[in-house]
Amino acid sequence: MKTNLIKCLTLGGLLAAGPLHAAEYAIDTEGAHASVNFRANHLGFSWVTGRLEKFAGSFIYDAADPNSASVAITIEAASVNTNQAERDKHLRSAEFLDAATYPEITFVSTSYKTNGDGSGVLKGDLSLHGITKPVTINVTRVGEGDDPWGGYRAGFQGTAELKLKEFGINYNLGPAAETVYLDLNIEGVRQ
Repeated sequence: MKTNLIKCLTLGGLLAAGPLHAAEYAIDTEGAHASVNFRANHLGFSWVTGRLEKFAGSFIYDAADPNSASVAITIEAASVNTNQAERDKHLRSAEFLDAATYPEITFVSTSYKTNGDGSGVLKGDLSLHGITKPVTINVTRVGEGDDPWGGYRAGFQGTAELKLKEFGINYNLGPAAETVYLDLNIEGVRQ
């Protein structure tokens, strides 16, 4: 993960050199001010929710030119946590994430288009279970500004819909569970 994190941060640094007012933000995982959560329908009866606890990355953001935004994130697949040990073991297995073979999940954005109201559409490439596919994340800016510790922060939330079969995950939990919703709450500290 450290190698890919370095690549992500290097990519972020290169992208930051583009627009004059754009700034690079490190995603605040240290202070637990960011989360990668998911939810999947369980047999059509309820929702199973969980999170991917270990991840790192950065994003580039310029309030004056939001369309120049970009993001890169690396997630440890084995960090899946649904608060149920046997289910988590199953999700790490070859039937789902196959974390032993594919230890990292990565997302690198390819474009962002603002809707002009603090929301927008982020597109990028998600690598999951050894397969890379384009995904779309509907994003809303939560806010930005000075923090109490002398830094400057910006925060966003977004949701993506993932079809498991598109990523080679074919375990059958019924039609209601074919789509997993990935909910992202990202807060970054300006570097």
